[in-house]
Formats: sequence, structure tokens, C-alpha cells
Amino acid sequence: MTMRQALASFEGRRVFVTGHTGFKGSWLSLLLTRAGADVMGYSLAPEALPNHFELLGLAGCMHHVVGDVTDGSNLKKIMTDFQPEYVFHLAAQALVKHSYSDPASTFATNVMGSLHLLDAVRHVESVRSLVYITSDKCYENVEWIWGYRESDALGGHDPYSASKAAAEILFSAYARSYFANRFDLGIASARAGNVIGGGDWARDRIIPDCVRSIETGQPIKLRNPSATRPWQHVLEPLSGYLLLAANLRKDPGRFFGAWNFGPNSDEVLTVLEVARTMVDKIGIGSIEIGGASPAQHEANLLQLNCDKAHQFLGWKPRWSVEKTLESTASWYSAWMSGQYMTSVSEAQIRDYFQEF
Repeated sequence: MTMRQALASFEGRRVFVTGHTGFKGSWLSLLLTRAGADVMGYSLAPEALPNHFELLGLAGCMHHVVGDVTDGSNLKKIMTDFQPEYVFHLAAQALVKHSYSDPASTFATNVMGSLHLLDAVRHVESVRSLVYITSDKCYENVEWIWGYRESDALGGHDPYSASKAAAEILFSAYARSYFANRFDLGIASARAGNVIGGGDWARDRIIPDCVRSIETGQPIKLRNPSATRPWQHVLEPLSGYLLLAANLRKDPGRFFGAWNFGPNSDEVLTVLEVARTMVDKIGIGSIEIGGASPAQHEANLLQLNCDKAHQFLGWKPRWSVEKTLESTASWYSAWMSGQYMTSVSEAQIRDYFQEF
């Protein structure tokens, strides 16, 4: 199935998205609405001001429900009333640093919230395709130089990583206990690395931290400048999720299981290289190295092996890290200059998908 065919398969279909007000969720909701889907979003209200969801005015072009995935009865009611055909589960507490300060809420959202989502799908028979997003940090990271495969051991040094590994175990249990005999339901978990792009204002992420520092005239402070991350534009894994969901709908048994979506191994940059590139492309800003040492463990190396997605889905990353950073910097430059951001985000979507 081509990417164009996958996008066309959502036209006129009911799609349920948890975490739609977040960074990845708002980009996914924009993609789905522009593909002609009837989208229902279920999420907490946006935390940051500004935020991508409100800048795009998405509440006016989709069903927007403010709700918590830890409220299982409400989640099940909303999904039951909507009767979706596709479900994308993105709702999460997504920050490693926050997981150290508040592990209870991290596990409540990432584990119990995921359980409630799976249980809602169990009771809503209209669902034909579920893409259940966790994280590359679900793997037991021993910081080897090759990428983790979908069959590698799960684990987690920090509460966030552990919660994502636990969410994967939940997925496996529900798949075997409740979904094995639903032959018309395709389900898969998706694991992606660090995503960057316009519209992210989360705390303790390199791109939003760069933008905030540049905007206020402060130096960008780097705690761990030599750390490498699997940098990819937000549209890269989202294209994988969409392609996976469409294939799950068409051939549930063949595409069941876990899938990695990450950049090519030769596209890895350090945090310092990313910050320098952002300063260079935006045209202003400075960098300060040697702040306080991280109080908690931070991974220095984590990569994914995406051979499975390459071979069986025909998915591959489309943008180089240079193109990714250029598009990210241009998005924030447009925002700082007061441009209409819906048009900017839509233009980047067209730019990305025309390469398929």
C-alpha cells in the first residue's frame, strides 16, 4: 500500500485520537482532518501557551473532548458513543524529567490510562484498527551502538521508560487475552524516537528550550551536550502510524505486533549540534555549556532498528536531519514573525508528503 492510498483510506471514516491536544497529536489530527476523516479527539486541555492545537484552530474542525484517560468510564462512554473505525492512542505523560518528580501520575497516565484505552477498544466492536503508541524508551537501554529491534528486551531505568515498557506488556496481554479471536481487528504498538518540529513547547526538550531562550534573549543552556538522540521530524513517525493503521484495517493478521519508526543511523546528532544548527538557521541566539549536572540518569545513546517497517510496510524516513532542522527552524521563525500558523503547518505537510 502506498502512502497516498493509506491517506485516502481515512476519507469519511471515524477516527478516535487520544492525546490530540499534544504536539504529536495535534499534527496527527491536522493530517487526518485534511485527509477527510471524521476525527474525535480525547485529551487533557493543552498545557502550554502557546500550543500547536490552538494555533491551528483544530477545535473548530474536529470533535474536541477534554477528558483524562485515567477516567476509564468516561473514555469508554465517549468511544462507545462515537463508534470509531480507527483508534490512535497517543495520550501520555511524555517527559522523563517529570517522571522523576511525579512517578505516580506518570504510571497512572501511561499504564492505567493505556489499560483503560485497551478496555474501551475491547468493548467497542466498531474498531477495526488500533495503533497504540509507546516510545523507543520502552527498551532496556544498555547503550549499545546498534539499534534495538522489536523483539529486544523491554525495561526502563527511569519511571517514564518503565511506564512505557509496562504499557507494552499490557498491550501484549490484551492482544492474547481479548483480541486474539477478533479476526476483523488489527492492532499494533508503535515505538518512535525523539521527534522535533514546529509547535512543540514542552519543558526540558531541546527545541522548545532553544526557542524560549532565543525569544527571551537568554543563552541556550545545555546540561548534556554530548548526548545523541534519534532526531526525526514529527511527520516521519506520523506517516508510519497512518500507513500502519491503514494496513491493519486491510490485513489485520499480517501487520499485528510491534513496529519501530526512527531515523537512519547516519542522521544522529548530539544535543550540542542540534542547538548550534537551530541558532544558525534562526539567525540569532547563543549557547552556554556546563550547567548543573543532571540530577537523575539520562541516556546518552539510543537508536532503533527499523528494518521491519522498511521491509513489510515500505516505510522509510524521508527527510534528512538537515531538512528536519531547517523545517523546524523555519516554522518557529514564522511563528515569531506573526504568520498564520495553520498555513505554515499545512505547507510543511504538503512538502513532506509530496516526496512519497
